[in-house]
Amino acid sequence: MTLRVLIVDDDQDHAESVADILEIRGYSVDLATSGEQGVARFRASDFHIVLMDVKLPGMNGVETFAAFKRIRPDARVLMMTGFSVEELVAEAVGNGALGVLYKPFEISELLDAIERVKPRGMVLVADDDPDFAGSLAPILKRNGYVVEIARNGQEALEKASAPGITCLVLDLRMPLLTGLEVYLRLKETGAPVPTVFVTGWAEELADAVRQVNGFGQGLLIKPFDPAHLLRAMEGAALPRQAADAHAR
Repeated sequence: MTLRVLIVDDDQDHAESVADILEIRGYSVDLATSGEQGVARFRASDFHIVLMDVKLPGMNGVETFAAFKRIRPDARVLMMTGFSVEELVAEAVGNGALGVLYKPFEISELLDAIERVKPRGMVLVADDDPDFAGSLAPILKRNGYVVEIARNGQEALEKASAPGITCLVLDLRMPLLTGLEVYLRLKETGAPVPTVFVTGWAEELADAVRQVNGFGQGLLIKPFDPAHLLRAMEGAALPRQAADAHAR
């Protein structure tokens, strides 16, 4: 998954130097030189992280941050400042900003901060019930995940086969391909996505249990507490994370 970063800073030289650092490390970066321009960029595209200067012409950084939160309440924003503006910084952090970088900052400080606040991963929710998928998406986003939706088994197979998906929340009963068929086809590739199966039909789980193994699969019967899903997702991803760490 390529992380998309928006830098909002009226110091263009500083913004471009930060962008260069991040782009070298594989991030996709866009720039805005005012709060108003930042709001327009943010409304037009879905950024994973925003680096926001506190002092901006027109709308200041705190006002711009508030506008971002109205557009997308799950906005992940790091404030930047080279001035003594503690009241503004405190207001931004109190309203949900994830931290502050004090200019001039070291490259290591920037990268550490980005690593700390970047999304925990990309979750694919595969379910033909739009109400179910729609109710899960904001919960997952509030917990730091990027969310993709698939409405049928074929779409789920295509999206889960693409790079970047760290966990698959997969309904067992879907059109075109069942959830179990999707999982087994992914398994044939030799590297299935860590998966949490969900269903409103308890009898389907027994068949799923017999046919899947490894990667810490979770099995949940609808309706369930979202906290149970978050725990199951973490459990499903642990073996993959351990394997990746061992490979490194």
